[in-house]
Amino acid sequence: MTEVIAVAVITLLAVISPGADFAMVVRNSYLYGRPTGLFAAAGVAAGVLVHVSYTMLGVGLLIASSTALFTAIKLAGAAYLVWIGIRTFRARAELTVDLESKPQLTRLGAMRSGFLTNVLNPKTTLFVVSTFTQVVNPQTPVWQQVGYGLFMSAAHLGWFGAVALFFSVSRLRDRMLKAQKALNRAIGSVLVGLGVGLGFAR
Repeated sequence: MTEVIAVAVITLLAVISPGADFAMVVRNSYLYGRPTGLFAAAGVAAGVLVHVSYTMLGVGLLIASSTALFTAIKLAGAAYLVWIGIRTFRARAELTVDLESKPQLTRLGAMRSGFLTNVLNPKTTLFVVSTFTQVVNPQTPVWQQVGYGLFMSAAHLGWFGAVALFFSVSRLRDRMLKAQKALNRAIGSVLVGLGVGLGFAR
């Protein structure tokens, strides 16, 4: 029971702490609407399952012990965040979002952006690996470890799904779109800052 509580608490704290996933879901939700934001949230949740899978297969231990491999993952994630951040920063200020027409970002594209943001994020790597190596007992049944992984993914889906619902509310979204230029630059700057920070982090 102590192990279950520890995994739950660590997961919830990691999920609600602001980061690249949050900025990505907010961006997709306010620019393109609720469905697109929810697909981005689903992509984040799918990314978590990737981290859980390689950790349970033992690759996580390799990443934790191999400086070169971890550095490669870190730089790939940092480069992606910087790239998407620059795109957001340079987005057109006068963008009209019509939820009745085809969005400029497809739902599959939104899911892909959420997935890549999470799966290339070394902070998520560290969160999952450290949880499984320091909290979960090696003798814990495999089915229970799988349950932990599914809970981590579900927690991300639930939280970021709520974020997508909140930022896709018409009244709030309309106000945000009126200040779109500043918002694009703010969110783009956050993404670039996170990417640069992760790139130089040790």
